[in-house]
Amino acid sequence: MLHGFLRDMCRMRYCEEALVAPINTGEVKTPCHLYSGQEAVAAGVLANFTRKDYVFGTHRSHGHFLAMGGTPRRMMAEIFCRETGCAKGRGGSMHLVEPELGMLGAAPIVGGTISLAMGAALAAHIRGDKRVSAAFFGDGATGEGSIYESLNFAALNKLPMLFVCENNLYATHMPIRACRNNDCIARIAEPFNIKTWRIDGNNVLEVYEAAKEAVALCRAGKGPVFIECLTYRLRGHVGPDDAIQGIHTDIRPPTELSAWRDRDPIIALEKHMLAEQLITLREIAAIKRRVQAEVADAMAFARKSPRPSPRELEKYVFK
Repeated sequence: MLHGFLRDMCRMRYCEEALVAPINTGEVKTPCHLYSGQEAVAAGVLANFTRKDYVFGTHRSHGHFLAMGGTPRRMMAEIFCRETGCAKGRGGSMHLVEPELGMLGAAPIVGGTISLAMGAALAAHIRGDKRVSAAFFGDGATGEGSIYESLNFAALNKLPMLFVCENNLYATHMPIRACRNNDCIARIAEPFNIKTWRIDGNNVLEVYEAAKEAVALCRAGKGPVFIECLTYRLRGHVGPDDAIQGIHTDIRPPTELSAWRDRDPIIALEKHMLAEQLITLREIAAIKRRVQAEVADAMAFARKSPRPSPRELEKYVFK
């Protein structure tokens, strides 16, 4: 299992880092919110899901798509707005969807998919088929009214739903301390009598174990549950946000960035596996080579794929 986590997290990271240059040069036209640094959340939570379950993402959902079994080819083609993409090039980075895998969609509206995930959970509850629905959202979404309405309705009806907050400490460019008097987001679920966790979102094993218990509760009719994952994005809010001519352009303090880079979830997993003698440096290098080749193939596939035809502008929009 740990080898699988390492492979999946490296796949997420290498996909994101492969996009940095195309974003900077303007080759990628769609806005891109990179998931670098938050890989342990998607990997750990969704390892407990099947393709019959439901996942709803956000503007930063490349990791969720890949964790549910979406291929780098389909994702990269969509980000490059090509016909071979998962949404046929119509959605771009923020609208990744693959219903056959349980990825029912991502959207850029902050908090916009939480109520949709609740609807899927309600359908599963009515059918009694033990499917679980997950809504991923950031700390900024907890300022939206829809989450509290969803928490209340889900709690009242014991819906099989995971509320997964990826708290990366910044809502776009606003630090959490500037907009919340109490920065423990997990506590917002307490008035609804919902089981909550506040965990290290950079520790994939801790994420996996919390989600495992949460999913079991949901399948047993004891949902919903709320998991706050403390994590950090290593790139900008949208795009890489690289330093320009050596000048620090990110609004976050350099010391803060450096401290979180030291807590990189991939490096943390590698250290754990090496310490427990579960893997060797040679095996780690081999995993990374295979993933890098896979990502390079996906980039080449996306670049050579056709763009949607202008003649189909109204296709999938009007019946």
